[in-house]
Amino acid sequence: MAGEHIEVSGIAAPVDILVDRWGVSHIRASGTADLFFAQGFNAARDRLWQIDLWRKRGLGLLAADFGPGYLAQDRAARLFLDRGDMDAEWAAYGGDARSICEAFVAGVNAYVDVVDRHPDRLPLEFVRLRTRPARWNAADVVRIRTHGWLRNALSEATRAAVMARADAAADRLRLALEPPVVPEPAPGLDLAGMPPDVLDAYRLATAPVTFSAARLGADMADAWRWRAVTPDGDVSLAAAAPASNNWAVHGDRTTTGRPVLASDPHRLHAVPSLRHLVHLSAPGLDLIGAVEPHFPGITIGHNEDAAFGLTLFLGPDQEDLHVYEASPDGARSYRYGGGWEPLRLVEETFEIKGAAPIVMPLAFTRHGPVVYEDPTRGRIYALRTVWTEPGTAPYGAALLAMRARTCDEFRTALRRWKAPAVNYVYADRTGSIAWITAGLAPVRRSWDGLLPVPGDGRYEWEGFLDPGLLPSAVNPPAGFVASANAFNLPPSWDRHAAPMGYEWDDPSRRDRIDEVLSADRRHSVEASCALQTDVVSLPARRLCALVAPLSPADPDAHAALDLLDRWDHRLTADSPAAALFEVWWTRRLRPAVLERLVPDSRTRALLGAGDVGAVLDVLEAGMAGRLDAEPSGFAAMLLATLAEAHRDCRALMGMDAAAWAWGRLQHWRVQHALSVLDPDDARFDVGPLAVGGSESTLMKGTYRPSDFRVTLGASVRLVMDVGDWDRSVWINAPGQSGDPRSPHYADLAAPWARGEYVPMLFSEQAVTTGAVTTIRLEPASPAGSGPAG
Repeated sequence: MAGEHIEVSGIAAPVDILVDRWGVSHIRASGTADLFFAQGFNAARDRLWQIDLWRKRGLGLLAADFGPGYLAQDRAARLFLDRGDMDAEWAAYGGDARSICEAFVAGVNAYVDVVDRHPDRLPLEFVRLRTRPARWNAADVVRIRTHGWLRNALSEATRAAVMARADAAADRLRLALEPPVVPEPAPGLDLAGMPPDVLDAYRLATAPVTFSAARLGADMADAWRWRAVTPDGDVSLAAAAPASNNWAVHGDRTTTGRPVLASDPHRLHAVPSLRHLVHLSAPGLDLIGAVEPHFPGITIGHNEDAAFGLTLFLGPDQEDLHVYEASPDGARSYRYGGGWEPLRLVEETFEIKGAAPIVMPLAFTRHGPVVYEDPTRGRIYALRTVWTEPGTAPYGAALLAMRARTCDEFRTALRRWKAPAVNYVYADRTGSIAWITAGLAPVRRSWDGLLPVPGDGRYEWEGFLDPGLLPSAVNPPAGFVASANAFNLPPSWDRHAAPMGYEWDDPSRRDRIDEVLSADRRHSVEASCALQTDVVSLPARRLCALVAPLSPADPDAHAALDLLDRWDHRLTADSPAAALFEVWWTRRLRPAVLERLVPDSRTRALLGAGDVGAVLDVLEAGMAGRLDAEPSGFAAMLLATLAEAHRDCRALMGMDAAAWAWGRLQHWRVQHALSVLDPDDARFDVGPLAVGGSESTLMKGTYRPSDFRVTLGASVRLVMDVGDWDRSVWINAPGQSGDPRSPHYADLAAPWARGEYVPMLFSEQAVTTGAVTTIRLEPASPAGSGPAG
């Protein structure tokens, strides 16, 4: 077995990092402080560029490294930094959160020291951009909020724009509300007066860091032009939502009598991967799972007794956009109650590469940061979010939850969970399974949270819902629990006593989980793997049922119907019918429905691709004659767009339909942030790889209609055999390492695209047998740190 010894300052005893053939590190320490130190060291070893950029982006320090083109993004990030009392912040995550984070960042800094001594270890990105990794403070781990995911400020602003031009019915085509409700604008608030770029600062604060020769070369004269964010997340000159699946199946419905728990959180694809797989072992602590590499511990995985996986819970609406009347006399104040309240101004110094530092004030109202000022209309806009509450660092409460051994302990730990709101599924060795929701849920008594509201005091949160009142279920009669971001409040839910939001994801994935698990009385790890990579499209099933009875005259429509009639609605990469269906649905049918119902092109542009369920409902209602139009009109639209899609496929893939394949169009390719600077450098990007699925299948694949490139899907997949842990499996994509020079940079990409898994080694024997490399961290000698050997 290959080995390496590295002397470091900051540990009390030697620590072993055993790396298996898939690049997963299994860390063994004799104490918890050394364990989390080693996790930080190892995260930096694998992902130094990624976590350094994460820190600089979150703290608003990019311009110091990259120049004026990043100044606007720095200012936006600092608007959302936590500025509260750090003692309260640490206390929110549990008694030892501070010591864990201090050990973790000491490990990160120790690896930076190693890089300083051995420049050959410096990741290529630093070399290419002539920058250096910075050293961390423990507070950096929890002060940064902007890498998380909240809602629904962007939707509020878009809904306001749609309703200013049309009505709530048009907005339902963008995003259906559950239960159905008609949003009502606040009295006296003119939605038409809201500027389209009102939330550019919010978009910019939460955007990834992008690079281009023009942005890196920008001077101070152009600094404030680099503030717009494209739909793909690129920051440009001024001119898709995460999702996840999870389930836990009771042992009464499995082949082994033990629970099976599966989790595959979906996020924007990136290289390096958003998440890092790790195994942490010390006396009294044995954790294995996935975590974002800038954070200690794990958020998805298992300990010796219990397994857990999460998805976003879309019930709590954790944001509100407030609109204020600005003081007409030019004073920095806004109307609140019966008088004027001054803005709170905080001066911040920004270091800028190639330019002198500048000092800028950031403005805050009582509700939150000012994101836009409109002196022409005399308006100020500020965003209220739960980010300003102590303890809302994303996933912070996992530091407690990951160590829970029983369902009651897990529920108690999740009472501290604040952001983002999540559905956790849980299973333990006693056989219990549970669904538990967690997160701060603001209480709104007088409005629904679906549109911007005046900030004059009439629309205030009345605290937060007691965590114990959030929905949950333990060992339900169905024998399984599951979530997939869809509406999942119990039928008896009292919205007055416990207010919730109305914006949920397309139910297709949730319905497919229920369909499969309800029929499966002998579930297994293998069955969960198959379900995570399932590509059955329920929208395809519904649409094919609509067109099956039709008799077209157009030969292209006839050929298309014949192909769909013989199809099983599975979006496999090799399927000709899947290619036809997705081209029809995405490029022809959905746009045609939106054009028919929303003739104004400017309004239609706000609707995006259209809500899956809402568009399907319109088509089914139209064909049934339940709309103000003849069914023949909808039949004609279905057939005309189907014929157009058939011709599109011929143009894209050739005249022989038998040679068509969904994977010839849909592909998975992840681009490194630097590849745009040198497209011929093949070291950074991964792919393209043919993949199946779509936005509505369990094997999630949200793609760009322009080129069918998948941009969002499973960041990791885990399936755990609860109690016989070595039978568990997982996979990360594209690989564990962020260094293109590493064999683990992209070695998991092809297996991930094929829907394959690798072993999740847990027992001491399995890890020892499966390890291929050992890195031993030794306490530095009193004379000083020795060389890395």
